[in-house]
Amino acid sequence: MAKRNIVVLEGDGIGPEIMHSGLIVLDAIAKKYEQDFNLESFPFGAKAFFDYGSCYPDAIKKAVMNADAVLKGPVGLDSAGRAKLQTQLLEKGMGTVEQATVLALRGDLGTSICYRPVYLPKELAFFSPLRPEIIGGGINILMMRELLGGIYFGEKTEGIGKDGKILDYSRDDCTYTRRQVDQFAHACFKEAKERGIKLTNIHKDNVKATGRFWKAIFNEVGKKNPDLKLEDCLVDSFATFLCTKPTSFNGVVALENMEGDILTDQAGGIIGSLGLMPSACVNSETGQAYYEPSHGSAPDIAGKGSANPYSMIGSVAFMLEKSFGLKKESQIVWKALSSVFAQGHMTRELVRKLTEEQEQTRAEDDMRRLYTAFHTLDPTITPERARGLILYSNRKYDEDLEKKVVSTKEFTDLVVKNILVE
Repeated sequence: MAKRNIVVLEGDGIGPEIMHSGLIVLDAIAKKYEQDFNLESFPFGAKAFFDYGSCYPDAIKKAVMNADAVLKGPVGLDSAGRAKLQTQLLEKGMGTVEQATVLALRGDLGTSICYRPVYLPKELAFFSPLRPEIIGGGINILMMRELLGGIYFGEKTEGIGKDGKILDYSRDDCTYTRRQVDQFAHACFKEAKERGIKLTNIHKDNVKATGRFWKAIFNEVGKKNPDLKLEDCLVDSFATFLCTKPTSFNGVVALENMEGDILTDQAGGIIGSLGLMPSACVNSETGQAYYEPSHGSAPDIAGKGSANPYSMIGSVAFMLEKSFGLKKESQIVWKALSSVFAQGHMTRELVRKLTEEQEQTRAEDDMRRLYTAFHTLDPTITPERARGLILYSNRKYDEDLEKKVVSTKEFTDLVVKNILVE
């Protein structure tokens, strides 16, 4: 059996905690299915900068380039720490935090395609801030984002001088080559075909030249795949419909770089937490890839044991499938994750803390919908009595949810237990 070499970049904030969870799950898979994974861990991000003077030192870069896969945690500090780090990076000519870390990593590995699942079954509709009827039968979207083109990698003219003075203008160029878009489009069609689902192409062809270019290439590739349903949608319309009718996009959704960056985060909010959104970033030509949670480093909860490890564990599942071809093992991890929720457990951020005003608003909405039913069952009931019953019922519901909250460690242990009994 070939040994698979994995570089582990823990990152900052909650990164080490959730990475630990991911590696525990990986170890459970390795033992149960007799797989051999060799792990090599390195600091990455702020910790690496303060330890070695670089967020992404050459020694780490060399290990990354020689790895079979990379597992990466989130990077970044709180606002004060970030400002301090950003100043030092700019003084050294290293660019922004993102340019010195994740953008550099993407460029080295050539990971042009990002896969982010937006998944919320109807049974977990209460995770979402949207009404249950909007979630309907459940959200199941695979968002695919192009990672190496567009405005993030275009030429830039800074609008702030080194002395801090605001200059006359600033500029970010947005450029896509035909090869970039064509390669990405083919990957999106391939994924949709394998899954037997439709593909929706998101663009801004009514304003942007790159939007018209992007749409034309997708349509051209679509003609070569007549058996697959291709739809398209303006990016601003998509942002609206993602909130009002998200299930209409169930399938694969194709996004350019910046639009994908923004809209995948919006999707995380819709399903209740970015902690539910793992990702895979893949070079479709070489197979090199890194896997990471879609969320940030959450320094405010670091070390408290309350972080949701779902997205890190899901990233491990992605790695098993896309880097190592272990589809069965990958599905076992996904199933184990879903089973934790089905068994009635959840992490802290999935239980929303309501203010008194929010509780009152919820009760008023319930009254509008339910008072007629109350009055039908008991014609003597007063609005005040019905409202009191609703407030009591809602608070009892909230208390019951609180009892289902588990720690990072407990969630991880439950995933491993589910894997072992599968």
